[in-house]
Amino acid sequence: MEKTVDQIKAPISSQMDEFEIKFKQSMKSNVPLLDKITGYIVKRKGKQIRPMFVFLSAQSVGQINDSSYRAASLIELLHTATLVHDDVVDDSNERRGFFSVNALWKNKIAVLIGDFLLSSGLLLSLDNDDFHLLKIVSNAVREMSEGELLQIEKARKLDISEEVYFEIITKKTATLIAACCAAGVASVTNDKGQIALFKDFGTYTGIAFQIKDDLFDFGDDTSIGKPTGIDIKEKKMTLPLIFALNNSTWLEKRRIINIVKNHNDDPKKVSEVIQFVVDKGGLKYAEDVMHQYKNKALDLLAKVPDSPSKQSLIQLVNYSIERKK
Repeated sequence: MEKTVDQIKAPISSQMDEFEIKFKQSMKSNVPLLDKITGYIVKRKGKQIRPMFVFLSAQSVGQINDSSYRAASLIELLHTATLVHDDVVDDSNERRGFFSVNALWKNKIAVLIGDFLLSSGLLLSLDNDDFHLLKIVSNAVREMSEGELLQIEKARKLDISEEVYFEIITKKTATLIAACCAAGVASVTNDKGQIALFKDFGTYTGIAFQIKDDLFDFGDDTSIGKPTGIDIKEKKMTLPLIFALNNSTWLEKRRIINIVKNHNDDPKKVSEVIQFVVDKGGLKYAEDVMHQYKNKALDLLAKVPDSPSKQSLIQLVNYSIERKK
């Protein structure tokens, strides 16, 4: 049976409540406009999966302490900064059903807010000598930027191999979850082996998580609901589509790439691409690969002593690939 996020959160629920207070404090400012906007950002928080990964990883190997809270705040500050900047870059007016910062306060303010959040995260670490945490998280932010740019570059040419696809999603999505797990563990122990194990665990989980997102685009009546085709409209090459193209004739390939390039806003044509991917077994293939990465993540956790936090991490991995949205 699929566990809800609240059930998974049980071993760290008091820490998550405490974290909310500390996270708000980490964004405090004397500038009223800044406080107003950061207050708005805090209100629209999602499921808070990232802090959960930090605390559950930390508690699987040691005792949660002040450094663990700072690790979670650092990740949320830097991640929120990238989201605010992303919305500006994408010219997006909505995030999680709310207006984006740039929709309410314009691009210039949104960019400055992103910079403020970024510097708040850096200072939080530096003021407390958390250099080891800063190193983990700063590397992740650099990789995420590289992943985004790599994806933009490839979307122009649409010449993407599976190898490049995995490089993109590892950098764009998996590195952040890897940083959550590694920073959580690094906040409670200096054991390099444990930190590395949890970093790999986060990477595999992140890759499985992203493939699940790719599958949503194609839809499937049994598990995913209506296909959205958003990735196709944005010319994103995802695993189901890459597999289908690699297993088609030169003519089929040319027809599909032409649609993705030139007719991606025609719903009828987008449906054609979705049907093509289904017929070529692209969804089945991507699902199999997703489960392989899930199993790699769980195999690593098998090396960690049993505890309620470890059980919750296992449930969080399963939740990542069983979620309905």
